Amino acid sequence: MAKEKLETILPKPSLLPASKKLLGKALLFWFGERKRDLPWRKTRDPFAIWVSEIMLQQTQVATVIPYFERFLKSFPTVEALAAADEQEVLKLWQGLGYYRRARHMHQAAKMIVADFGGTFPTNIEDLSRLPGLGRYTRNAVLSQAFDTKLPILEANTKRVLARLFALLHDVDSSLGNKFLWEAAEEILPETDIGAFNQAMMEVGSLVCTVTNPKCNSCPLSPFCIAKRSDLVTELPIKKKKVVVTQVQELATVLVNKKRILLGKRPVGQRWAGLWEVPHDTPDEGVTEVKALGIISRKYASLVSKKFREIGKVIHPVTRFKITVRVFMGEVSGKGASNYYEELAWVCLSDMEKYPKSSPQSKMIAMAVKALELKKEV
Repeated sequence: MAKEKLETILPKPSLLPASKKLLGKALLFWFGERKRDLPWRKTRDPFAIWVSEIMLQQTQVATVIPYFERFLKSFPTVEALAAADEQEVLKLWQGLGYYRRARHMHQAAKMIVADFGGTFPTNIEDLSRLPGLGRYTRNAVLSQAFDTKLPILEANTKRVLARLFALLHDVDSSLGNKFLWEAAEEILPETDIGAFNQAMMEVGSLVCTVTNPKCNSCPLSPFCIAKRSDLVTELPIKKKKVVVTQVQELATVLVNKKRILLGKRPVGQRWAGLWEVPHDTPDEGVTEVKALGIISRKYASLVSKKFREIGKVIHPVTRFKITVRVFMGEVSGKGASNYYEELAWVCLSDMEKYPKSSPQSKMIAMAVKALELKKEV
């Protein structure tokens, strides 16, 4: 069916003015009574709200809270963040994942200081110039900090709105996405925009959940078309899940005089700026011993006479499930690399100074434990 025809049978979402007013009152009253005590809700500082919104992308609230508090303690202002070294920023971000968020935020902070004199932009046009701020993030910051009348749309509010208006289309399609943005704008009140947007997210997080939604305690239940039509458990409609591809890797922990070789990942790569031990997917048909030698020579121009397996790390990356078998071996020489930005031989006591991804932190922890056990023997 052509897109034009679909659009003709999908009317714009609308509420009667009286219903819109009642919905807003019910939602804000519920939020005042039931909202969680979260640190970013205690401020109207756009910088702090921005930090929280970036951290909350694809990360659970409970995980974000301590990171948010530590981050603002180190960088209380946009000027402080702009002046920081990238390695310091990445170190504070370590464990949150999706490190591009941290690099974009660091770059954006520098732009705010250079282009706006350290004053956080208050309009869409200026915010659009900054890296890492999409439509949702821009609208969330401006509505929460300044009560600017802007809608938001993210995972939780997508689900709430799809049920509220009984959207019978894929919520992730261009048509579904357009409808939901219009729905989010349609229900906005005239005042208390920031609280309203947060309340919508809170309902999605606590009440209108993916499974077992608590319709009987939902403030939006009287207005919900899916509830009236007995469609709540059928919505939202989503495309089929992406098939997960299994990937096998080998990692080489190269050791010289109780120091471990780390490489700094280059710009443009996943986890750019973070440190790691060399790892790769072995070529099909290559023996394990030969593959370990190939990897260590390729990334560090070094090879060990004997590798021993010390553990295994399994981690997901987008549509891949990666299983990394970790090997450790003694080497001599400084090493060299045409891949990494730089190499560093790091003693165990200094290991925490180097920002690493969560999978790499686990691999290196295995190596540190193995070396400490060897020392005891």
